[in-house]
Amino acid sequence: MTSVQVEEHHDEHGSNGAAGAGAAGDNEGYQRGLGARQIQMIAIGGAIGTGLFLGAGKAIHKAGPSLILAYAIAGLVIFFIMRALGELLMYRPVSGSFSEYAREFVGPFFGFVTGWTYWLFWVVTGITEVTAAAQYMQYWTHDSIPQWGYALIFTVILYGANLISVKLFGELEFWFSMVKVTAIIGMILICAGILTIGFSDAGDTASVSHLWDNGGFFPNGIGSTLMTLQIVMFAFLAVELVGVTAGESKDPKKTLPKAINTVPWRIAVFYVGALIMILSVVPWTSFQPGVSPFVAAFEKMGLGIGAAIVNFVVLTAALSSCNSGMYSTGRMLRDLALNGQGPRFFTKLTKNGLPLVGTTFSAALMLVGVWINYQWPGEAFNYVVSFATISGMWAWIMILVSQINYRRKADRGILPQSTFRAPGAPYTSWFALAFIGMVIVMMGIDKDARISLYCAPIWAAILCVTYLVLKSRNPDAAAFKKREHGGPAVEDGAKLTKD
Repeated sequence: MTSVQVEEHHDEHGSNGAAGAGAAGDNEGYQRGLGARQIQMIAIGGAIGTGLFLGAGKAIHKAGPSLILAYAIAGLVIFFIMRALGELLMYRPVSGSFSEYAREFVGPFFGFVTGWTYWLFWVVTGITEVTAAAQYMQYWTHDSIPQWGYALIFTVILYGANLISVKLFGELEFWFSMVKVTAIIGMILICAGILTIGFSDAGDTASVSHLWDNGGFFPNGIGSTLMTLQIVMFAFLAVELVGVTAGESKDPKKTLPKAINTVPWRIAVFYVGALIMILSVVPWTSFQPGVSPFVAAFEKMGLGIGAAIVNFVVLTAALSSCNSGMYSTGRMLRDLALNGQGPRFFTKLTKNGLPLVGTTFSAALMLVGVWINYQWPGEAFNYVVSFATISGMWAWIMILVSQINYRRKADRGILPQSTFRAPGAPYTSWFALAFIGMVIVMMGIDKDARISLYCAPIWAAILCVTYLVLKSRNPDAAAFKKREHGGPAVEDGAKLTKD
């Protein structure tokens, strides 16, 4: 389906947004403007953000070289999650993605909770990323402009960029990701040169023995390494964004599996490989919380211009993630509205197929980040990162549970098998769920991360009350209506039969 006018959208779906959702096509009026190279870079760039560039400084300070192992194990879990999502996407690639799958395979209530929680996750993440971007600007300006001022400027600019077209969003993300990928690969090569040739100020002391010197591989104990898992998992948040692009990808059946299968090597290179090289060149004891380990590493090497370049790259990474947040929030609000689980005005599209109202509403809430930066400029990042982690992990939990339930139905012949089956499932999905549960326990133990667990029950209570009110006023909101990929609606649970 091509882009439509706002008025045409209302004519097509009628006055009842929930009913229209059941009959609509998979892209629901969106433009299929995202090509293969853009999807690939969105997938690669989604895992390269402030969690790596900024949050890793705190994690290195806590865990030392053992952080490498934490990223490797967490990366394996992320691959299990992404393959579970890939199986669902190839079964039915729809714009609502995991919210739609939770609605079908766990229940309408869980679809409602997942949609609104993932929307909140990106609003909070947008605040996180714009906070990080404002901090990076202080590297050059030294407080000549307050941190909250940069946060305001970036929020307004990115909002404007998301009002033009999805193709422009994809192009921006392509080049944002290209900058990040090029910079990390370049940094790895520079570190390799220092280790082998010995140039720069760090040349005389650089050695892979830094990985086990200064207290060993676990200098602060295994417990400290486990306590960094919530920082590590935050670094991987947004890898699932490729699922949200399903309704706007030109060829989702082809491009999405390729993007998902890049997960292992990009984690191996951009996280494990980069940390091995950095911590081999500069001892882990040289890094401090709140300081990008990449910037700090180049400063220790005596490459001042390198630090400035890396600071620009991490600024790009933060803005890229915030840009993704602007993109996904409008789509998630529209999916909720199409299913009768959100206000109907969120269903409106512009001529270019953009969810203007949902994006505008979300951007307005992201301005709360400006106030946070004004009130607590030093602690803003730490306040929001924990709540973003628990919100994002809920989406992962729903992906895994949905995939387990889908596989059970597919194996019984109730639903068609996916063309991209997750290897080792459902056992790998159960393992990933157990790992996420362990991370949540670690968050409860960590006093810095515990605030997110205080906020989660409050958010859950708000959603439960809202859903009960919504259900009493609109019973259709509690009824699942499947939106097929390029086909008619199919009743849930209908047994497949041979011709």
